[in-house]
Amino acid sequence: MADKANDVDAVWDDWKKAVTMTASEITSWLDTDESREVGQKDDGNGESIGHRSGRRIVTILGKKKADLTASDIEHMHKVVGYVKRHGAQGPESDVEHSRWRYSLMNWGNDPLK
Repeated sequence: MADKANDVDAVWDDWKKAVTMTASEITSWLDTDESREVGQKDDGNGESIGHRSGRRIVTILGKKKADLTASDIEHMHKVVGYVKRHGAQGPESDVEHSRWRYSLMNWGNDPLK
């Protein structure tokens, strides 16, 4: 159990910085056409990796820190890494309406916040 606590502590602060949207904001965003149109698709149902991640983020945000599973913690690390990498690649203009921003929002990060 101590390992899980250490894993959570290692990612918790970075997670809180990376995920700038609330669960309800993410849920509303994921229902938009813009959300569905961005991101890499890796399966037959047409859902992007980021869109699927957004649904998982909403679930994680609904949990208490003590209730997080090893799988949740692994996904939190994945989200932090994605936001750091993708966040560094922003467009020079029209950030608000960019596919870059829309992709980040699928991962729970609104760079305009």
